[in-house]
Amino acid sequence: MAVLTIRTFGDPVLRQAARPVEEIGDAQRRLSEDMLETMRVAPGVGLAGPQIGVLERIFTWEVEDEFGTIINPVITKRSRRTYSDEEGCLSLPGLVYPVERHLGVHVAGLDENGDPVSIDAEEHLARVFQHEIDHLDGVLFIDRLPDDLRREARRLLADQALGLPLRSSHVRAQVPTEETL
Repeated sequence: MAVLTIRTFGDPVLRQAARPVEEIGDAQRRLSEDMLETMRVAPGVGLAGPQIGVLERIFTWEVEDEFGTIINPVITKRSRRTYSDEEGCLSLPGLVYPVERHLGVHVAGLDENGDPVSIDAEEHLARVFQHEIDHLDGVLFIDRLPDDLRREARRLLADQALGLPLRSSHVRAQVPTEETL
């Protein structure tokens, strides 16, 4: 297994929609293993193809004692209820903001062996799935923020790119947390 480089804000690959995986073979199985390793080392709870420069619809996840890979994921159902909770992102290191998400989702796709996957996810796992599928569509979690918070996040990211210290209530040290997706 290899630890891959995680792309960060400003890399154009993060804003591109990933293409469906046509065939699943050894390359996707190796990619799945490398993505899981990269996600765990980072540390995070989810990692999507575009975050490592691969424009394929694939993501890995690990929440509590469960983990997996979903290829060509589709959200087939969303709960009516939503809730707001803090999110972070390996591609936006250090930033944490409250994001409104559906409380539950049903996700279907394929695993790294090409077998069908169908998961009813709630709360944190549902949030992880929605966050990672957003990545596959070129959407970052800051895109889901209200205008004032989105402007603040972009300013902080610009400061970070310039090497300036980040000062905000929405900045967290990069330590292993449940909110780092």
